[in-house]
Amino acid sequence: MPKVVIYTTTYCPHCRRAKELLKRKEIHFQEIDLTEDHKKREELQEKTGWMTVPIIMAGEELIGGADELYALEAEGKLEKKLLS
Repeated sequence: MPKVVIYTTTYCPHCRRAKELLKRKEIHFQEIDLTEDHKKREELQEKTGWMTVPIIMAGEELIGGADELYALEAEGKLEKKLLS
């Protein structure tokens, strides 16, 4: 099972939406707050090419942000993608 990690900031409404969906679906995740960690945020942007938060990872695979997470849910693919 891939480890789900969500990189967030405290002021991000999209981060809250993504975490709410994961909690509602009972998908366990690790949250890493980037609010004050600008170096880590830059490293993630270089690694993933993703410029905004949330940055949602399943193992080493970039899922994307909140919109991509909700799209997976709408397609019925969220659990399979994050839990297999």
